[in-house]
Amino acid sequence: MTTTLRFLRDRAVNQTLFAPGSLKNAIRRLGYIQADPIRAPARAQDLVLRHRVSDYRAGDLERCYAKLDVHEDYFINYGFVADSLQALMHPRIDSTVPADGGQPWSGEERKRVRLVLGFIRERGEVHPREVEDHFLLGTVTNYWGGSSNATTRLLDAMHYRGLLRVVRREGGIRIFAEHAHGREPADSAERNARLDGLVDAAVRLYAPLPGASLSFLLRRLRAAAPQWRGELTAALKRARDRLAQGRLDGVDWYWPAGRAGKARDPEDTVRLLSPFDPIVWDRARFRFLWGWEYRFEAYTPASRRRRGYYALPVLWRNRVIGWGNLGVENGQLETQFGYEGSPPRDRAYKRELAAELDRMRTFLALGN
Repeated sequence: MTTTLRFLRDRAVNQTLFAPGSLKNAIRRLGYIQADPIRAPARAQDLVLRHRVSDYRAGDLERCYAKLDVHEDYFINYGFVADSLQALMHPRIDSTVPADGGQPWSGEERKRVRLVLGFIRERGEVHPREVEDHFLLGTVTNYWGGSSNATTRLLDAMHYRGLLRVVRREGGIRIFAEHAHGREPADSAERNARLDGLVDAAVRLYAPLPGASLSFLLRRLRAAAPQWRGELTAALKRARDRLAQGRLDGVDWYWPAGRAGKARDPEDTVRLLSPFDPIVWDRARFRFLWGWEYRFEAYTPASRRRRGYYALPVLWRNRVIGWGNLGVENGQLETQFGYEGSPPRDRAYKRELAAELDRMRTFLALGN
């Protein structure tokens, strides 16, 4: 098969932009949704799901979380992972949060973990403040040399290792309960199968991938399975052998093997995407496919921003053509758009952009 730019663009859009259905089905098909706390105009996880879940409203994931087969956990970054995907990553033997340097617990820390785990087991579920009030752990020096709440850091580490799970949130604060995972892989074959499963889940989400991005993506799996970080090079080789691939302009591209489905014309639809949507997450791929550079600038000083604080990429048909900054003022949706080149002038685009903004108002529960 000849690899063309049109094929890669269509595959990038259609790989994860399936017909909207239930929230449970979207989680199962995506496997992982990256989380971000900024609301501009809504959190990243909600912006991702609104295109893939029928009648989705901002906050539905958090409201329904306890009834879903989903967990807060690390995969490529921190986010929400399907139960079946999380089972491939755990147990994480003697591993702590990546931001803490990945050092194993000392004997004193292990003793503290046993005490805290017993405390949580007795109560069923706890707010971090309950743990702090009972144990008075104080503060510790964090990975960056600053000061962190010792209770928060310990609960983070216990959660990452799989001893705890987030059962819900109260006012944005995670409520924890004890959690137990299945056994470790019995042998190298099962271990490789699990690692290949993690690789395939990541590739399904972000394909098609140029070779450099495939390597980068697999390195990110060190957060998902730190116990197998030394085996990622071999996993990359196996992935290159089994994935479908093509070459365009001197670049090797990879995507899941199997039939891609019948080619179809792009829909006359405008979609405002999250900066972390699978369609635009890989910035190197973005530049190759769409011909311009998109940057996430929420943490960039205002004087140096080119697109805006939380610019949402604008997908029109099978092209990302610009960005929009959205906010809510006095219950009304405020918008500002920019384009790479001239904006489309046809009536279809104007009509569909208006329809997308109406969908955004409904999603945010705003009046017209």
